Amino acid sequence: MKRDKAYYMISVVAKRFDVHPQTLRLYEREGLLKPSRTEGNTRLYSDEDLERLSRILTLTRDLGVNLAGIEVILNIQQAMETMEREYNLLLESLREELRKREERISRTRSSQALVKAPSARVIPIKKG
Repeated sequence: MKRDKAYYMISVVAKRFDVHPQTLRLYEREGLLKPSRTEGNTRLYSDEDLERLSRILTLTRDLGVNLAGIEVILNIQQAMETMEREYNLLLESLREELRKREERISRTRSSQALVKAPSARVIPIKKG
């Protein structure tokens, strides 16, 4: 548990989201929420836990999804977020590799030229 983050007790979370504390305990038993615990075993909910709870309540209240469905949906969302992060890392790696190859090709071409050409210079043209 990090000291610089905000944590909320079960009573505060229950009141804020208008749910019974037993509902929060049920979500924890079902593995949908995993609040931190103090040394005295008090549940403490982080902002990330509250975001997850908000998604759970939207699925149950607004869409009528049962707990088993919520678990599947949240697991799919997590897998998609993981794949998106991995995809972005791969894409960035490929862009970097392409940049390096273009740089090597550019250096190789200029060193193999029969006649060295001066680097191009842009000359502004004045209208008028």
